[in-house]
Amino acid sequence: MSKQDGSSRQVTTGPVDDSATPILHVDMDAFFVSVELLRRPDLRGKPVLVGGTAGRGVVSAASYEARRYGVNSAMPMSVALRQCPNAVVLRGDYARYAEYSKRVMEIFESITPKVEKLSIDEAFLDVAGARRLHGSPAEIGRTIRERVRRETGLTCSVGIAATKFVAKVASGRSKPDGLLVVPAADTVAFLHPLPISALWGVGRVTEESLTRLGLRTVGDVAAMPRDALERAIGPALTARLSSLAMGEDPRRVVTGREEKSIGHESTFEHDLVEPADVRRELLRLSTDVGVRLRRAGLVARTVSLKLRYGDFRTVTRSRTLAEPTDVARRIYDEAAAVLEGLIGDGERVRLIGVRAEQLRPGGAVAAALWDPDEDWRDAERTIDEVTARFGRGAIRPAALVRTDAERVEWTGRTTPKPD
Repeated sequence: MSKQDGSSRQVTTGPVDDSATPILHVDMDAFFVSVELLRRPDLRGKPVLVGGTAGRGVVSAASYEARRYGVNSAMPMSVALRQCPNAVVLRGDYARYAEYSKRVMEIFESITPKVEKLSIDEAFLDVAGARRLHGSPAEIGRTIRERVRRETGLTCSVGIAATKFVAKVASGRSKPDGLLVVPAADTVAFLHPLPISALWGVGRVTEESLTRLGLRTVGDVAAMPRDALERAIGPALTARLSSLAMGEDPRRVVTGREEKSIGHESTFEHDLVEPADVRRELLRLSTDVGVRLRRAGLVARTVSLKLRYGDFRTVTRSRTLAEPTDVARRIYDEAAAVLEGLIGDGERVRLIGVRAEQLRPGGAVAAALWDPDEDWRDAERTIDEVTARFGRGAIRPAALVRTDAERVEWTGRTTPKPD
């Protein structure tokens, strides 16, 4: 059974001491699926998957009904459908998800300016300074859940605690559509019965190392002598896990976190062999990256290309531009120049990714006497205006018109995070 299917849900239902718990972690419930269900209400209560629709596609998100079959995000779609053959598979729409994310984040920011966005569907909030206007942390958490539901039709789960780590664990325990307050005095009692996988930084390899020591719960880690832990996992990780096991986390909510990169990638149902097909997909991805850069008011100094071949070899190459850009055509030209040295006759391409890096505010583009991208920039901004008025796909490069059926999987996150 999936670890994220809601079977171990724990919520706060009565009065609770939240006087020393100013940190909220808000996480949208099965975000991509939930947004899709707004326009497909007939699928509510059914196992629904968002992601690649065939072949090598992967699951980007799974409804809680699908998770009960052991389906999780990042799982190959073929495996997911074997485990849950009655699932309904929907293609993803990142632009739509980004729009709903913006609306949700605006709700958070109307409560407190201290919002740390972790990804498209989750954030930390520090509400210590919002109590006079909006009430106690628990009241604020209830307000956020009610407003998100009323204003977007979506649901979220809220964890409330004294630290970021415990708040995040609490939101996960309250899923779906729940709220859990962990009073500061109850932090250790809350954490110690949990499995060691609940500790931040414990992945599969570390979990195996800890299990070999006979450790099963967070409490076991807390009780383990430090020297024995250090021999198994090293001093740095021991120090961190020992602190977390006691609920200690000195991190503060950091606002204004800048996106480090913006990218898109596609995996294909069938390997691409023809160079023209590869370049056409490269143009599609570059176009998507350019749109997101302009929408965010950012420009990029570096363009990175990722290729995965049919034999699973993966290479990444990048080029630094003379001047930062938000122009898709410039991004494409730079990526295409890198591509020339990476594909040869008969080379089979399984995945292509384009990423803009070294981001900075759009105002960083200095006014030059001669701008080689000026015409393309004007044309793309015109396309942006048409898209805003008539919807995505109303106008696009001619080379992309006949290739919609070729793309199987998309990703477009700045910070990967399982839904």
